[in-house]
Amino acid sequence: MGTIPDGFTSVTPFITFDDTTKAVEFYKKALGAVEKLTFPAPDGTLMYAEIQIGTARLMMGMPCPETGTESTKLAKDLRGSSVSFYVYVENVEAAIEKAKDAGMNEKKGIVDMFWGDRMGTLTDPFDIEWTIAQHIRDVSPEDMQEAMKTMCA
Repeated sequence: MGTIPDGFTSVTPFITFDDTTKAVEFYKKALGAVEKLTFPAPDGTLMYAEIQIGTARLMMGMPCPETGTESTKLAKDLRGSSVSFYVYVENVEAAIEKAKDAGMNEKKGIVDMFWGDRMGTLTDPFDIEWTIAQHIRDVSPEDMQEAMKTMCA
């Protein structure tokens, strides 16, 4: 037995939603998430859930005033969040179309980036930003540094 449970990495995001059930169902449809564990609240809604997107596990649950957790409604009220997710996929075009069909809004169209990824950025109905990327080429740190100079000039 290791210090990190099977299926987890050393950093695992936890997202608080007003409606965890709705979030789980949305991510299953939009990002192909797989439900790994759920704990229902007495009213039948999900109090806690774990989903898997690719090789990453995400924890999610309801707001808990006792611990001071806020829901994603705070991000909606502030018109954005300082947290976003970067997801690697095998086919960026197909993944972004699937996410848009499920209800995500395109924020930035698909482009090839200087660090070797082809990516696009979307926002979900909970105002969380998701960048979906496909690694298309390896780029040396020196070439990345040079490209950054021209990009920020």
